[in-house]
Amino acid sequence: MLRESYPFVEDSFSRLPSQSNIYGLCQAGEQELLAATLKGKVVCFRYQELQHRVRPVAKEVQFTYIPVDAEIVSIDAFNKSPPKRGLVVGITFIKDSGDKATPFLNIYCDYEPGSEFNLESIAREWSRSQMCAVRPVGTVTAAQSCLNLELQFTPFQLYHTELQDADGGRETVFLLSGHDQRIHLYKENASLHQFEEQPVEKLFPELQELPSNVLWLDMLSISGGRRLSAFGCQNGCVGLAVVSQTGPEVLQSWRVQFDSPISTVLLFPLRCRSSLAGAEQSAEVEGYNLLITSTIEMAVVYRDVQERGLSRSTCLPESDQWDAVLCALVIDLDFDGQKEVLLGTYGQELLCYKFQPTGSGGDGQFQLLWRRSFKSPLLSVIYLDLTGDGLRELAVLTLKGLHILQHSLTCTADLVLERLARRVSALTAAAEPPPPPATHAEGQSQSQGGSTQTPSC
Repeated sequence: MLRESYPFVEDSFSRLPSQSNIYGLCQAGEQELLAATLKGKVVCFRYQELQHRVRPVAKEVQFTYIPVDAEIVSIDAFNKSPPKRGLVVGITFIKDSGDKATPFLNIYCDYEPGSEFNLESIAREWSRSQMCAVRPVGTVTAAQSCLNLELQFTPFQLYHTELQDADGGRETVFLLSGHDQRIHLYKENASLHQFEEQPVEKLFPELQELPSNVLWLDMLSISGGRRLSAFGCQNGCVGLAVVSQTGPEVLQSWRVQFDSPISTVLLFPLRCRSSLAGAEQSAEVEGYNLLITSTIEMAVVYRDVQERGLSRSTCLPESDQWDAVLCALVIDLDFDGQKEVLLGTYGQELLCYKFQPTGSGGDGQFQLLWRRSFKSPLLSVIYLDLTGDGLRELAVLTLKGLHILQHSLTCTADLVLERLARRVSALTAAAEPPPPPATHAEGQSQSQGGSTQTPSC
């Protein structure tokens, strides 16, 4: 790896009370992260101004009705779709009751005006003695709603996605996968001010008749009121579907089988140059792609899935050289308009790939740009603006804690100055008046080899 190609510097590291897992990190609001640990603790990470400097702060948030002996499995959060307001946090955990372990799902939100986005208000810090007992299912206070639901299955990934109805309205819901080979849907009941479980087939027909336990789920809205849905299973099966959200109705679906459990599926757009039919010109075409990582095999990207399904694949070289890939992210790291693929591995490596076109028609391959070693396995990665300065940070959750990586300010400043210089040059060229057309007399004089002089005033 060329050292100068690595675009980040580490800004901070926060050690967690105990280790987390691949479902243990989420974004909460615009500038906060929540990291859940296996021993029942949730840590909020943010930047705030202290002594006239912006400093990282990691603070434990005590969510009510999570027992002290609980083991947190997964956590997720989202802001409600407009015109609704408020932050919603979902946490799954397993309570050890001695003879048996009982799984639960808690969904927290606050309906009190002015507190809808206040994490402390949503969590409602109570004393340790009050947190030791789980309250009756579905109990709701006036200002705060906490759905406390005993589950009949072991939970896995807790995932949120936005639905679009026929009238153009939007609503965000939770989807929870479990060891019962099903996906469970939790949707807000506005009149009761709480979330309720509803049949998943009513809104997500593509998530019926699953071949195995789903370990990872991802969805992406595309044009025409459609969505792409992808899931990866414990038995190595990957499913993909194009769904019309009005109905809803499955328009097309595909499946492919791998030889090991699927750790991540991730849908993302990618722009490629494509030659125009019957012309030498080319244009940028944006196609949707599916990244698949598994615990043993090489990571694969299926190209143009909305048109070609799972028939056109490209492998990510060396992605199987550092143990299992546990997490992935697709973001534009070098600000050139083309996204890079990040993979985090159990072998303690962060890998960065970039798509390199090799010909017409969007053909090409992914090339390993750089890799960075950590001190422990990587579990999750998120890209967000924690400091509020317009430049995003890369949050990397490992077995030992949370790393915050920032873009190199020197490289970023050089890039900004270079683009400003180009913009100024383009604006200057556009503002310059065109040269005046030559008059008949000037043209005749020049044709005779003569010259004209400008009279002085």
